[in-house]
Amino acid sequence: MYIAIAGNIGAGKTTLTKMLARYYGWEPRFESVTYNPYLEDYYKDISRWSFCVETYFLKERFKDLLSVQQATHTIIQDRSLYEGVFVFVRNNYLRGDLSERDYTTYMELFNNLKSLIRLPDMLVYLRKSVPALIAQIQKRGREYEQAMQIDYLKDLNDRYEEFIFQRYEGNVLVIDSDQLDFENRPEDFRTVLDKIDGQLFGLFSEHIWKNRQTSLDI
Repeated sequence: MYIAIAGNIGAGKTTLTKMLARYYGWEPRFESVTYNPYLEDYYKDISRWSFCVETYFLKERFKDLLSVQQATHTIIQDRSLYEGVFVFVRNNYLRGDLSERDYTTYMELFNNLKSLIRLPDMLVYLRKSVPALIAQIQKRGREYEQAMQIDYLKDLNDRYEEFIFQRYEGNVLVIDSDQLDFENRPEDFRTVLDKIDGQLFGLFSEHIWKNRQTSLDI
């Protein structure tokens, strides 16, 4: 089984991925944020480095998915290839930070690759408001993230909503997480587990499982 955690910058994807992997005994996979050689340059000059940073992420995520598909055990992944394409790349294109030529080239590459991979069995979307994202980004203190503009985060949130509710074709569990602290409050983590158990083990009806526009409020 293949599960992915989706959400904006600062939504808590990595923390939840680690916690779920430990709880269920799944293998965690993490995106190459620390090792992306373009990322710091990207935050300093988004227009100049958009194509480079997103192509690098696509390469790394595609490579990870090839190994995920060969696994015989459950893997949980911090951020999917699909949100990289339909959230971050599309956002840079709509903002004018990715040229028409580069966007067309990137999407042609993605469309050639996607026939070789499959959708996650479940995508868990950590839905968070912009003020809550800003608070979390400031709290964790990554230097290269501190220069991000509020309107950039807002645009990403808009793209996530579009991606989850209009573009993504797979099974989604939406978790509204502004009021949750699943890292420090066991009761919040238990609530998240209940929602995931409901999806994985059939505790909810089939129409909820298939209706990706249903937000499971906590």
